[in-house]
Amino acid sequence: MPGSSQHSSPGFTGAASRLITAWALLGGILLLAVVAVNMISIVGSVFGKPFPGDFELTEMGVAVAVFAFLPYCQLVGANVSADIFTSGASRRTIAVFTMFASLVALGFAGLLIWRMYFGMLNQKDYDYTTTILQIPHWMAFVPILVSLALLALAAFVTLLRDVSVLSKG
Repeated sequence: MPGSSQHSSPGFTGAASRLITAWALLGGILLLAVVAVNMISIVGSVFGKPFPGDFELTEMGVAVAVFAFLPYCQLVGANVSADIFTSGASRRTIAVFTMFASLVALGFAGLLIWRMYFGMLNQKDYDYTTTILQIPHWMAFVPILVSLALLALAAFVTLLRDVSVLSKG
């Protein structure tokens, strides 16, 4: 795993890696909670007592969990890549492409933070809520924005790592 040695390293990179990993684990716990809500709802509907708002909780929970996994995927290099195009490339060429990908991820994270922040404000201004449970939509944006900030951090960490690899030749 490309980023696994970063978890044990001291300093900024190690702290960032541990924080990103913990956030992804929280995303996994949230996903397990979504599964539990769905199981309770299915079993409850057999007895005529389904869990009210299970679809709403599933939508919000899965969205938040997916965003929680993005920084970890960036950190460990688990994002989708088209290796078929670089299978014959030199290590240096691949390192340049990897560095470019980290730059793109950093820019993309910044763009998403900017637009999602204003999306959250829009949801809050218009008081959008879920239909059954009346949960304000903007509340789901908060952990998503944290995830995007961590994605930017992960992209910065991988960019530092990529520059280091390129500078060593």
